[in-house]
Amino acid sequence: MKVRKFLLCSSVVLFSDVSGAFDSVELSTVEVRAKAENLEGITSAANEGIVSSQRISAVPILRPGESLEMVPGLIVTQHTGDGKANQYLLRGFNLDHGTDFATYVGGIPVNMPTHAHGQGYTDLNFLIPELIDRVSYRKGPYYAEEGDFSSAGAAHIDYFRKIDGTLAQITVGQHGYARSLLAGSPELGGGSLLYGLELFHNDGPWEVHENYRRLNGILRYSQGTRFDGFSITGMAYKGDWTSTDQIAQRAIDSGQVNRFGTLDPTTGGKTIRYSLSGEWAKRGENSQTNANIWWLRSGLDLWSNFQYCLSDYAANGNCNTGDQFKQSERRDAVGFFISHALYDKWGGLDVTNSFGLQSRIDKIYPVGLYNTSAHTTYNTVREDSVTQRSIGFWAQNETRWTSWFRSVQGLRADAYDFSVDSNIAANSGKANDQMVTPKLSLIFGPWQKTELYLNYGHGFHSNDARGTTISSDPSNPSTSLDKVNPLVRTKGYEVGVRTEVVRGWQSTISLWQLDAASELLFVGDAGTTEPSRPSRRYGVEWTNFYRPTNWLAFDADLSWSHARFKDTAPEGDYIPGAATTTANVGVTIDHMGPWFGALRMRYCGPRPLIENNSVGSQASVLTNLRLGYRIDKRTNIALDVYNVFDRKANDIEYWYDSQLANETSSVFDRHVHPTEPRTFRVTLAHRF
Repeated sequence: MKVRKFLLCSSVVLFSDVSGAFDSVELSTVEVRAKAENLEGITSAANEGIVSSQRISAVPILRPGESLEMVPGLIVTQHTGDGKANQYLLRGFNLDHGTDFATYVGGIPVNMPTHAHGQGYTDLNFLIPELIDRVSYRKGPYYAEEGDFSSAGAAHIDYFRKIDGTLAQITVGQHGYARSLLAGSPELGGGSLLYGLELFHNDGPWEVHENYRRLNGILRYSQGTRFDGFSITGMAYKGDWTSTDQIAQRAIDSGQVNRFGTLDPTTGGKTIRYSLSGEWAKRGENSQTNANIWWLRSGLDLWSNFQYCLSDYAANGNCNTGDQFKQSERRDAVGFFISHALYDKWGGLDVTNSFGLQSRIDKIYPVGLYNTSAHTTYNTVREDSVTQRSIGFWAQNETRWTSWFRSVQGLRADAYDFSVDSNIAANSGKANDQMVTPKLSLIFGPWQKTELYLNYGHGFHSNDARGTTISSDPSNPSTSLDKVNPLVRTKGYEVGVRTEVVRGWQSTISLWQLDAASELLFVGDAGTTEPSRPSRRYGVEWTNFYRPTNWLAFDADLSWSHARFKDTAPEGDYIPGAATTTANVGVTIDHMGPWFGALRMRYCGPRPLIENNSVGSQASVLTNLRLGYRIDKRTNIALDVYNVFDRKANDIEYWYDSQLANETSSVFDRHVHPTEPRTFRVTLAHRF
């Protein structure tokens, strides 16, 4: 067989010959990555890709979660303290803290269903970016193996099994920033023992110091490769911080506080995350089997205050206690995933038949919402013990009909079961739901290194278990509330092109549409349900990576989306928080003697903050810079500059009513969380 190209993909190592047929071939333990981001002939959609460790390590990253900004079109931001999960924006979605974007690290799902703060809560503060081997991403509901929370997209983050030498790294910067990392992977018993330990502190630019302390570690033992071998991974993370929440613009304009001030100096949080997982893979002559099993324990105590005195004035006619509240949970979760792929011929046609089974059980004991003042609890709004179970089965067939046409057709079936034991008896109960979601992709080409993709699929996300059994408002038990649908269906369409017509320039463009059914959402900040309407989003994404020489690379990810409610209503049809335009553009320089560096610009366009679009957010443009020097083969130093031009932009903006302590009535206003000012950090790294 004459080999034309290869790719290390998520399920099997594939080679393409002149005829376009694919065979499974044994590779050595050395993984070559020269073409790792060129997925021509492999993927089933233009929106699917792999981000290599080299690209992640080249760019300045303000927060760990921003590693996901290498996923084209995805914006990662923050609206309160850095210890809290990020905000994510993608394809016309304000994904809040993770709903509709599924994220996995080392095979363990990060999204938390029935979470104290928000459905699908995705806290990536435990990530160690230097140890990320690659990020595999997909967008849209077209993939049978992707289940809950993946309608907008999914990202699978994997750590290295082995790194070069022992890495000792220290970073210092303004505002009390200090971070140290020690990592290595000595050989042990025929395998590698990867370890990483991170110590972190940051006060940030805030008037009330954030005092964010993070202790983070990973220990992984592995043998073989991700396609033919096994690994056992343990991770532990603990974070503690004081947060500056978003604040009313009128408080800034009047001089009551400055942009980096706070209206409640006692908000903040504490979180823990411990996990243990095992992954196993076996490559046969004509098959590939993958399996993993995982256990997770996590906890969160989060104190917030977004409306200051509104409820206190309404209840007591004063602002003695304020509107601070605590969201808290303790969780144990276990799950597994197993898949098997068979490579065969049917009537002379190359086919791949894949099957998978995955399951998850979450026990939350309890998950609660409490009224507090300076961390002191004086009232329980609601407190529940929840057990949530899910199981999903999927099957997929890929058939190569000709040298230039293949199809991928899949079917997924999911079943969910919820059990809620509430301190409010009327809100206790059981619920269950099932959903079948079909998928279809048609792939034409390649012709002149160009492929055309047509995609169609159904997806879903689960709703908070407490919303599936709710009957009465916890704050006003005489008020009845509607139960939510346990599973909410989505439907997507896409047409895309992937090409490398110009040598060294990889480009994809896709036109997409995603419909979401009418749904009810559980609002963790209030402990109640909130009605929402059916929606339609469509848009275009253009992703580019160009490496004209071995020392220079350009990338540009541009997206535009149109997000509207499908029905008509007096308040309007705009979807609050939906960004219309985003861009992420960068240039990377390396192999220029001892020098290396990167310059990146991120643009997030204006967003409607209210359904009639009479109030909108400002656009934001942030530029980050890295400039580095290799002192010798083992030692380098790098300067990172964040927000190079010191723009006074906002990370996030909302429009809602609040009441300050000196106000006699509530006021609708813009509430903002500013971006950090120009910030310098210096990193010294040495490999032993």
